[in-house]
Amino acid sequence: MAFKVFLDANVLLDFVLRREGYEQGKTIILHAEQKKIVAFVSPTVVQICSYWIAKAYGVSKTKEIMSTLLSFINIIDTPHEQVLTAIHSSMDDIEDALLYYTALHHRLDYVISSDQGFQKAALPSLPVISPIDFVARFQ
Repeated sequence: MAFKVFLDANVLLDFVLRREGYEQGKTIILHAEQKKIVAFVSPTVVQICSYWIAKAYGVSKTKEIMSTLLSFINIIDTPHEQVLTAIHSSMDDIEDALLYYTALHHRLDYVISSDQGFQKAALPSLPVISPIDFVARFQ
């Protein structure tokens, strides 16, 4: 069975904008496209990515890119109760907390993020792993 992973915005942005981390992002995106992993994002991740991609490539190209990615990356929502749990959690970064508790609620296996603070704040039940570590472990 394929791992179910939540992709933080930085994974998608590293790939699309060809930033540092591009190669790992490309590998993760290809794994999702080939159904080697089941990838998920939230509407928040779509919003963040769309903003930065539009600044780089314009709205028309952004719609094309996001449509392509979302043809094989699933969108999951955050229930009201999970939003409250995230806000009252020990995580200082509310955005990360919202993403994390969304992934936890949906019983995903990993969150993939290059944000080291996010990685350190994770609970043992749902690891937040860097793209480099994910690719190295699950190649």
